[in-house]
Amino acid sequence: MKGAELDRDTLNGMVCPSEKPDCILEPLCFPEQQVSSTSTPSLQSPGSEMLVCLFCPESVPLQQKDILLKHLLLEHKLVIADVRLIADLPKYLSYWRSRFLEQPVTEFCSVIKTNSNGPIEKQENYFLLCDVLPEDLILRERLQQKRLEEVLEQQQLEREDNSFHHSCMFCSEEFTGNRSSLLNHMAREHSFSIGLPDNIVYCKEFLETLQSKLDELQCLYCEKTFRDKTTLRDHMRKKSHRRINANNREYDRFYVINYLELGKTWEEVQSEDDGELVDDGHNDDWSDWRAHPMSAVCLFCHHQSETMDLIYTHMKESHGFDLHQLRTELDLRFYQQVKLVNFIRRQIHQNHCYGCQQKFDSREGILSHIQTEDHVMMLPDASAWDQPQYYFPTYENDALLCTLSDSDDGCEDSHSKDVPVIAEDVSELRTLKQTSILKQLLKNRNSCS
Repeated sequence: MKGAELDRDTLNGMVCPSEKPDCILEPLCFPEQQVSSTSTPSLQSPGSEMLVCLFCPESVPLQQKDILLKHLLLEHKLVIADVRLIADLPKYLSYWRSRFLEQPVTEFCSVIKTNSNGPIEKQENYFLLCDVLPEDLILRERLQQKRLEEVLEQQQLEREDNSFHHSCMFCSEEFTGNRSSLLNHMAREHSFSIGLPDNIVYCKEFLETLQSKLDELQCLYCEKTFRDKTTLRDHMRKKSHRRINANNREYDRFYVINYLELGKTWEEVQSEDDGELVDDGHNDDWSDWRAHPMSAVCLFCHHQSETMDLIYTHMKESHGFDLHQLRTELDLRFYQQVKLVNFIRRQIHQNHCYGCQQKFDSREGILSHIQTEDHVMMLPDASAWDQPQYYFPTYENDALLCTLSDSDDGCEDSHSKDVPVIAEDVSELRTLKQTSILKQLLKNRNSCS
């Protein structure tokens, strides 16, 4: 298999050799988004199942799947794409473990060579197991279908269950019978709604999760912690925080809509449903549409600007870094600029000076060194940063990458200024007129007539 497209989560971890302790094994986000291992829906139920390595006896509990994924990467150089979208990871691993015993891994996985331009002894092959392989796609879909059937069966049992018993989280009133009585009570009496009862699954576990947060004196919406119950209650009432945080993916497994389509969040499913209701003939007015401002973050500090001109000016004036100058001097093409930005991001994140590779203990230390040693505009040899792994963002929401331009942009105007223009020599204009081929043609035409 060749040409498989790698997701950002995969490559952020895959590019790091095992001997380096600074490997980035998870996607990074700038502060405007909460960094979390559950940034996308995790629909796998917590349990006591064990995950077994595809190649060796190494095993970990399901809750510690990241340890096994790291083991596969560092010890066996294998990456599983979009793990978060696999409905039943234990069964998925069990299937491929048996298949790898039958045939070599290269029969199923894409092979990615890192440091391809370096010495042969420093080149490494990594293997990517993803749904580009039809067999993998079928397996993922089958596991998803089975999980959906289980969820719908569980939801039906809960809808028909009249032995439900739970107390209200806000007034401690006891409710027995159908779960809808408690959910409707909280919505009506306390203005707290987690959705329609028919849209929820694993309801009791959902309520216990919310109750545990309240017991820890944590606001359910902003998720701040308070010193006592009275302060928490007043905060949630005054700030209208009697609702759950929709961005907390911990709750996704409690809503049936998240199980409907493989690889899609409920927001994507909902947007598709809304799109079907739009009448294309009568809804062409986009005057009320408002775009979210795209904030770019400085390469060196946490400064943000909503326009790219401002962020470039900030980096030039505050840090002495001029990306436009580097692009011109080095004649960087678009993808070379992408790799350079991702390389600098990675080095700064790991507190390395990208110019001399010296390691520091803090962000402040590396920035002070870069300024005092005048390493801001000092780049290492292109072989250090012009590598395939830097095609992929260090930060998955890096708006700076969206504004890079190709060095060929506008080249026609710049080149036209350098091309010499030679004026026509008109000193012998009289002679030219007399010897012109046009004059001879006119004479011939007149003689013929």
